[in-house]
Amino acid sequence: MGKKILYAVAAPIAAIIVALVISSIVLLFAGANPLSAYNNMWEFGTRLETIIETLNRATPLYLSGIAVAIGFRMNLFNIGVEGQYILAAIIAAKVGAEVNLPPVLHVLVIILTAMVVGAIWSGIAGFLKVTRNVHEVISTIMLNAIAVAGVTSYLLSVWDVPDESLDTATKEIPQSGWMPSLNPIVELFTREINRVELWGFIVVAIIVGIVYHVMINRTRIGFDLRASGENASAAEASGTDPKRMIMTAMVAGGAVAGLVGLPELLGSSHAYNLRFTQGLGFAGIAVALLGRNSAIGVAIGAFVIGWLDRASGVLEVRGDAPREIVSIMTGVIILAAVIAYAVVERRRRAEEAAAAAAATAAERPPDEVGAAAGGES
Repeated sequence: MGKKILYAVAAPIAAIIVALVISSIVLLFAGANPLSAYNNMWEFGTRLETIIETLNRATPLYLSGIAVAIGFRMNLFNIGVEGQYILAAIIAAKVGAEVNLPPVLHVLVIILTAMVVGAIWSGIAGFLKVTRNVHEVISTIMLNAIAVAGVTSYLLSVWDVPDESLDTATKEIPQSGWMPSLNPIVELFTREINRVELWGFIVVAIIVGIVYHVMINRTRIGFDLRASGENASAAEASGTDPKRMIMTAMVAGGAVAGLVGLPELLGSSHAYNLRFTQGLGFAGIAVALLGRNSAIGVAIGAFVIGWLDRASGVLEVRGDAPREIVSIMTGVIILAAVIAYAVVERRRRAEEAAAAAAATAAERPPDEVGAAAGGES
């Protein structure tokens, strides 16, 4: 148990140390004092308002990471989360603006709409793979382009509601379809929060994480999914249909991907417009890699990347370094984490193999050991 815990913490600690060293070198080349830059980021990043902004940023990143992780568990590289969540967001915004329902039911309809749209769009890639053996990387790249540059652009031009700001946007969702802020709950334990609101959709993200963990690790379908990803032939021999598992993983991942845009849609913008955040789907790949596809790991990865994104603003304000330096830091952290995890995993497997060999040798009768030794000589 002690070694298991050691291996669990060794990789992230090693990754953090390597990332800090390399990032410090980059900051030095940029003409900044690393200690001053880190101190300013820590001072600004530990403020209550910055933590709230970090959680708001981490919520969609977490959902995106879970959507990608579902595919990774099946050895599927679903990079179509970008198109899935953007298309789901604009259609959910349109549906939410057109219906008039009680608050809880209104929000539920928007959520279900987004999940269905994401599942259908991702399911297309799954269908192409199981019927035509089209690799999911190719199909999801194409579907991203179709969704973002094609369908979404067309729908936004059709559903645009002109206003005084001359912004291109859908009709605003009525207040009954908004997710309430969690500020009143936070302020019960802290001080009054200024200028920012904690989006209520973080509760949905937590529920998604719990469901994902239970499904993957505690259910038959999760076992079949992981088994098919490890060895499709062996899983098929045991009665599992790999093609059905591919469709399950793609549809489930797409359903979660459909939720990625909703924290912003229901928490702040309340309509889809040209300023709607993009790039969260690709960021989810990094989050899933950093979190090793586990619910807790993805949460930590999403928070780290979200914190770096929000805390980095102080670097530019105080003249420490360009804000873009954080993109380098994020990439270094992910790269260091992936390498550290690989090295630690290889070390762990080598020690397990050596221990198994020693245990097997100890269990063999003495005469067999002597006979084996005589045969070798």
